[in-house]
Amino acid sequence: METTTETFTVPEGACLVDEVFYVWETRMGLWTTMTKEGRKMLTGMTRDAVVTMTRWHLKCEQEGTLEQYTRVVNSGVVGGKL
Repeated sequence: METTTETFTVPEGACLVDEVFYVWETRMGLWTTMTKEGRKMLTGMTRDAVVTMTRWHLKCEQEGTLEQYTRVVNSGVVGGKL
């Protein structure tokens, strides 16, 4: 059985939060989070907002309740003939 290890780069200036995910300010002045495993998470206007929502998102994933808070607004399928 083969295992592959994907590598990723932690952005310059990123801070590790709760030993679980990184947060950093982008060049456009927004804030972004990424898990320690390299999975990109959220982007938002303030550091506090993305840290709070990333914690909530990861908690819901862990508890298996994320689908209770998720909905599809538009399917993106065009009906009829074009």
